[in-house]
Amino acid sequence: MHLAYPAVLAALLFCVGLYGVLARRNTILVLMSVELMLNAVNLNLVAFDVWLRDALHSGQALTLFVIAIAAAEIGIGLAIVLAVHRNRGSSDIDRLRDTAETDDAEELPDDADAAVGDAADQATAPAGKAKKAEATA
Repeated sequence: MHLAYPAVLAALLFCVGLYGVLARRNTILVLMSVELMLNAVNLNLVAFDVWLRDALHSGQALTLFVIAIAAAEIGIGLAIVLAVHRNRGSSDIDRLRDTAETDDAEELPDDADAAVGDAADQATAPAGKAKKAEATA
């Protein structure tokens, strides 16, 4: 068997997966593209294992390991996507840039007079941050 055929096919699959990761905005399609890239790597591992006539079949064993890791990755990834979709109403990547909650006390004021601020406001800001950290823990 020629090594060029599966290597070219794997390179094409990997390029299609890379295009899907870079160009898509839907998180489900990005996860599917990552799976396509992992399958291209698996194809290369098996092809080189057959071409080198490895007695231990280490390429095939590593392929099984990559398949198990990919299954765990897609399970956790889908769970995260579903949780984000449930909370935010969208799984669009552009809308999910800032997943952390913003605190009003952390924002900078627009004018110089407000920058001086009140001593009481400055004293309550750390308490509000502590309550927020306590609520998220």
